[in-house]
Amino acid sequence: MLQDMRENSQGTIAKIIIGLLIVSLSIWGMDAIVGGFSGEPEVATVNGEDITEREFLRVVQMESQRRLSSMERPDPTMLNEDQIRADVLDALIQEQVLIQDASAQGLALSDADIDALITQMPQFQVDGQFNRDRFVASVRNLGMGVGEFREAMRKQYVVNQIRSGIMQSGLVAEANASGLLSIQNQTRNFRVVQLPASVVADDVEVTDADVEAFYEDNKDAFRQPEQVDAAYITLSLGALAEKIEIDQEELEAYYQQRAGDLAREERRASHILIEDGADAEQTMAAIQERLEAGESFEELAKEFSVDTVSAKQGGDLGYAGRGVYDEGFEEALFALEEGQVSSPVKTSFGVHLIRLDDVRRSEVPPLEELEQQLRGELALERAQEKYAEVRSELADSAYAADDLIGPAEELGLEIREAQGITRDGGQAPFDHAGLVRQLFSEDVLESGYNTELIDVGDNVSVVARVREHREAQQMALEDLQDDIRANLEARKSWELLEARAEAIVASLEAGESLDTQNAGDWELFEAQARNSASVEPQILQTVFALPRPSEEAASYGIAMTRTGVAVVALDAVNEGDAEEGSADLDQLRKFLASLEGQREYAAYQQFLRNSAEVSRP
Repeated sequence: MLQDMRENSQGTIAKIIIGLLIVSLSIWGMDAIVGGFSGEPEVATVNGEDITEREFLRVVQMESQRRLSSMERPDPTMLNEDQIRADVLDALIQEQVLIQDASAQGLALSDADIDALITQMPQFQVDGQFNRDRFVASVRNLGMGVGEFREAMRKQYVVNQIRSGIMQSGLVAEANASGLLSIQNQTRNFRVVQLPASVVADDVEVTDADVEAFYEDNKDAFRQPEQVDAAYITLSLGALAEKIEIDQEELEAYYQQRAGDLAREERRASHILIEDGADAEQTMAAIQERLEAGESFEELAKEFSVDTVSAKQGGDLGYAGRGVYDEGFEEALFALEEGQVSSPVKTSFGVHLIRLDDVRRSEVPPLEELEQQLRGELALERAQEKYAEVRSELADSAYAADDLIGPAEELGLEIREAQGITRDGGQAPFDHAGLVRQLFSEDVLESGYNTELIDVGDNVSVVARVREHREAQQMALEDLQDDIRANLEARKSWELLEARAEAIVASLEAGESLDTQNAGDWELFEAQARNSASVEPQILQTVFALPRPSEEAASYGIAMTRTGVAVVALDAVNEGDAEEGSADLDQLRKFLASLEGQREYAAYQQFLRNSAEVSRP
């Protein structure tokens, strides 16, 4: 080999390559050559700064995982990879624009600031204290290095500073908020007369010709979709567990092993809860200082705790086992010794000081009481060990087989059947889009192969094959005529009712009374709000869409209801309350200001994006 390399190095091609290297070195220097080989490829450049391919691919992977986890039934084949890549690239460009803007405004965090933020993040804490191992493991699970994570935090924090500043600057005019609340709280006085379908029943006539004409005009709506009947095998963890027998010796050994867990431990806790606001740290420090000075935990709970129920009892929460409290609260509580008070613990409810008052443990129930539960747990555990192995065997066997009989017999599984599966799916397990797509693939539908083994749920996998395929076909008129006739009769009934209602409204607007219309009596409704439960929603919608009535005459309208048509007469509009200083007005004002802040920030983002120079290779 060395001799071959030596001979080739004397060849014409090698001499040309060496010549090009010498020219490059003489013109641009060594950095040009090294940089050309080591530089990271970029996917876009924003105002001269690159978004690297490595960063882009990492975020694409994270976004794919996020979208998968948001699916009720995660199926990688349902992901639109092109759309994800486009969305991620747009997001990274927007992020880069915002980061550059923050930098231009002189916003920055020092390394000490970053350290302080990281050590205060609860997801990186154990027993209320920062834990470096948890931090490193969490960051690696994100697919990032520690340095990358710190830099990402540095960038995002300053961007969030600008976003918060703009969004909190949203303003709303007092008159706008008051006017909107007044409209929202408005009530209306009105009358309603109902016209049921029976009023026009004698006038509704649908002929055979009408039915046939409707069928011909809407033939596409009466096509039986393409369908298949399928045979399938389901492999599930539960089914495997049912076949596993647990002998008495195994059961007793497992009972002894679980004894410690089966003795339920409950802890009695007291807490002081304060709101997690700007002065939370200062308030909590004052409480801790007074505790250290000897003041009663119970009295401080009554004075400071915003949990008013427990505060009356000196903060007492009673006994509780695991799985009751917020995760952070539970973790802190079960790390305490009896009588010990925790460091401040942040949860979604606020900031707590927790004291452990007592610990009690129940006795282990006898084996006879737990036998069925423990047998199930053991069988499930054994099945879990076997599931992956059997799944792999089924996947290989079904792939190689010409039918499902062999794989089913080989693994002791049952072949089931499903009928009438369309491209939109069918009954479970054919409500899984990935399995249906496989079933209608060319290999399975036309070539007669089995589908791949598809995971349709947690520890549930299915392989299927087509038994019968039926092309889309036109449904016969004789099979549909009764349904079409009923549909046409209902439609004509609504048309006649609407025409009758319009005639009544016209006569009322002309000054005639309802008595002349032979339409029944008015039903009166006073001061009804928009969300009134005593009036049909369709009628309320019409009432609040009508213009204000004049002093001389009501406003009239028509509402389609579940049983017919209603004629509505709006008599009066009662202005809603919008009392200055009320909680409702204050809440609405904050909401509107928040919306305005969001609009302003969106406009600011768009301005920056439009002003940026973006190039994509």
